[in-house]
Amino acid sequence: MAEKQFFVTKEGLKDLEKERDYLIMVRRKEVSEKIKVALSFGDLSENSEYDEAKNDQAVVEARIADVEMMLKNAVVIDEEALGNETVHIGSTVEVSVTSPSGRQSERTLRIVGSNEADPRNGKISDESAVGQALIGAVVNQTVVVEAPAGMATYVVNSIS
Repeated sequence: MAEKQFFVTKEGLKDLEKERDYLIMVRRKEVSEKIKVALSFGDLSENSEYDEAKNDQAVVEARIADVEMMLKNAVVIDEEALGNETVHIGSTVEVSVTSPSGRQSERTLRIVGSNEADPRNGKISDESAVGQALIGAVVNQTVVVEAPAGMATYVVNSIS
């Protein structure tokens, strides 16, 4: 079975590399030091500090493995080569949104790979319902997205 490809922007790739380097160079050493300190307390059978440090180590090592797998399978999107005619991963899209309740708003969304998504900051995944609906859309196109509260309408105002 082929491993899942991770679509990332150049910025997203740099962020993943920074995270990997931080986890390996800083967090791994911090956790190692916590383990050493906990071992100095003696009896491991009743040593909660040791158990906590080992759990921290497992979390850090799992995240390192995840990030390295994402980097190995990363497909960097060349945003300049894709243009601004249609929405794609890496596009910044100005949209007019009509919520299921009829409320209207203007939003700026950036379509990113799933590992870069940060909805609070306007970065939405290409795998999300809104992201999937917007991919391939052109200026002035209306797309309808099923939301938990009902159907929401998005009109693409501009693509950059």
